[in-house]
Amino acid sequence: MADTTVPLFSLAELERGAHRDEFHRCVTELGVFYLTDYGVTEEDHRLATDTATGFFFTGTPEEKRAMTTGVPTLRRGYSALEAESTAQVTRTGSYTDYSESYSMGIDRNLFPSERFEQVWTGYFDRLHAAARRTCAAVLEASGSYDGGDLETLLDCDPVLRLRYFPEVPEHRAAEHEPRRMAPHYDLSLITFVHQTPCANGFVSLQAEVHGELVDLPAVPDAVVVLCGAIAPLVTRGTVPAPRHHVRSPGAHLREGSDRTSSVFFLRPSIDFSFSVAKAREYGLAVDIDVPGDTATFGDWIGTNYVTMHAKEG
Repeated sequence: MADTTVPLFSLAELERGAHRDEFHRCVTELGVFYLTDYGVTEEDHRLATDTATGFFFTGTPEEKRAMTTGVPTLRRGYSALEAESTAQVTRTGSYTDYSESYSMGIDRNLFPSERFEQVWTGYFDRLHAAARRTCAAVLEASGSYDGGDLETLLDCDPVLRLRYFPEVPEHRAAEHEPRRMAPHYDLSLITFVHQTPCANGFVSLQAEVHGELVDLPAVPDAVVVLCGAIAPLVTRGTVPAPRHHVRSPGAHLREGSDRTSSVFFLRPSIDFSFSVAKAREYGLAVDIDVPGDTATFGDWIGTNYVTMHAKEG
């Protein structure tokens, strides 16, 4: 049986050249790992999380409407509970994501207060720097990076999202709806996931490794790193993009099952171009109607978000 253990690495050690063989195997066989010593502290995560959830819990309906963008291709500001559906985007179901979120990027951001802006801008910058370093390490370890100048690739369009998953109501318990978020791979080079654990010990995040679903519990002082769908495109299919989902607790575990997830997507620029045929060859579900074989990242995310918006409407 294939080894499905998800390993933990120190970014500081990887940058010093340690664990080369083990990291190469992880990157090319699993596409997911835990990471420590990456330059963002638990206090950084806690402050940003508390700032966002404070707005979720105390913001008025008017304040939340002011923080909600009507542009379907733009991940910015506030998104209400069940306003999104990964299942609809991936065409695997009709159920909603049982979460609410706050998102920001490089520009066009919506902030509810100056303090919020100060906290989140600093947090975003630290995660961005850490993700760039980590992505460089992943691509180097792959041994097959085929994306041209690395600095140009990493001069990109990242998105940071804080999701709050409340305790599920009875009709969203696992006996009725197994997932809070549908299986998907991320449209990113890599993704950082920092989680708070469920108080009752339930593990919600799982990834598919060698055909098996593996729990990804919160680990102190560490983030989960998931290689996204752009990774196989720039490594000739060497680096996989593991599918992952957020499962629902059973009825007996509903109480104490709320959690947060801070997710940083290191996405390429919208002008990043790729072969649709190659993407499909690497197992990616790219449903884009473009002339010829070449599409851009903007085409890809635009198709997903517009499809989602149309179904919501």
